[in-house]
Amino acid sequence: MNRDPEPEPEIEPELDLDLAVVGGGAAAVALLDALATGTTGTTGATGSTAPVAPGTIRVFEPSPHLWRGRPYGPDLDAVRVNVPPGISSIRHGDTGHYTDWLGERAADHIDRLLGLPVVPRALYGEYLTHTAEKAVAALAEQGRRVEVVPARVTGVTRHGSRLVLRTADNRAYAATQVALCVGTGSPPDPYGLAGTPGHIADPYPLASTLDQVPAESDVAVIGSGLTAVDVVVALAARGHRGRITLLSRTGVLPYVWQRPVDRRPRHLTAERVTELHAARGTVTLDALVDLLRAELTDAEGDFEALAAELRATTTTDPARRLRQQLDAVDDPRIGRRMLQSAAHAVGPYAWRLLTEADRARLRRHLRTANAVASPMVPVNASVLMRLLDSGQLTVTRGDVRGGLRGGLRQRVSAGPGRVINAVNPPPQSIPAAARHLVASLVDTGLGALHPAGGLVPADPRVHVVGDLAGGGSFIASSIPGIAAQASRTAQALRTPLS
Repeated sequence: MNRDPEPEPEIEPELDLDLAVVGGGAAAVALLDALATGTTGTTGATGSTAPVAPGTIRVFEPSPHLWRGRPYGPDLDAVRVNVPPGISSIRHGDTGHYTDWLGERAADHIDRLLGLPVVPRALYGEYLTHTAEKAVAALAEQGRRVEVVPARVTGVTRHGSRLVLRTADNRAYAATQVALCVGTGSPPDPYGLAGTPGHIADPYPLASTLDQVPAESDVAVIGSGLTAVDVVVALAARGHRGRITLLSRTGVLPYVWQRPVDRRPRHLTAERVTELHAARGTVTLDALVDLLRAELTDAEGDFEALAAELRATTTTDPARRLRQQLDAVDDPRIGRRMLQSAAHAVGPYAWRLLTEADRARLRRHLRTANAVASPMVPVNASVLMRLLDSGQLTVTRGDVRGGLRGGLRQRVSAGPGRVINAVNPPPQSIPAAARHLVASLVDTGLGALHPAGGLVPADPRVHVVGDLAGGGSFIASSIPGIAAQASRTAQALRTPLS
């Protein structure tokens, strides 16, 4: 029997609508702040690059935790931000923005080994909320009204000279430009555990999910990255007494943050990469390694020692390597610090200039690259070390499916134990909640899927901020990277469309 077609939703009549921001997390906060302050993509100064045209900005976010995104909602105090305040600013070019906001509260959260504050993620979420509210007020003074629509956008189509966004509640909104700030979404389910008794598909917020975990139960955590570290540290903070097993193909734990040193790079910089590209017409991975080598030579560092440490990442026993990392928090050698900083400050730009062969070489070392670029804070590393020493925590390397089949899955399903999914989606993956939206952009020619993942805008009215941006680095975006993207997008939004 034929069904009557659903009625076309009516477009909201406000024709002054200028910008639609899809997503209300950290990327959206960075974009609104950049629009409100005039932050530039080059100097990071606040000023008069170009006035923001009058009109309305609509932010579409169905989550009750507006401005916080998935990572920074209310949670346990043991769930901490994994980076020091100096590189946590959501305002591009203003490294003191977050530190100034934190103020005297920083003293309550000092990581003793790092010598810097490491705050709960919920507190960082308060910072994002404060920044967004200040930006909304500033934009209002400039004639831009910001309105929040608590609905999920399911599609974008053309409607004359404007774009039309459709939401899950079958409403439609017109805009002249659209910025996608959809974040990374929830964890994937690579081992098909959805619906299995005792399986926790998404660990966040840990304050509620860990209520499902009996204190004496065996817990299997799938993964060994930063999310897995959060799970283990949160279990320990709640006094968990059962065994905890990290199941990981590589068994690689994140590296551990070292105390910062006051040294700026002189060779491994975006400026030098630009010079190489101009002079040679290309940038190779070997040339980037030479820049790192020159950096270490200037600082009397040991390049070969750094290279040996990196090569041993996937072969050294996890507990032994973690102990070495904790012992090296005060190590004065700058090699790892320089490499880690360059991964975020230079990496996304250099990545786009590399040949596909060099990109493939880097992808073969993805786990090592992620471990270096996204380390854990020493206070969390100390908790893991204590649990490893006591035998309560173990790290199992190898076939995760085999580990689940080999009795663990049955033991967890039959008893009070739990399997917690701590697998993070890869960069440029499309969040499940945004699949229909991305598909509509591709179908209407407003965007195109990048061969390596993510979305590439095919229309100057469409912008992407965050990991969804196609062609980006194989390492997940950092807060500074998202802030830089937001700043460039704000500049583009100020440029009149022809």
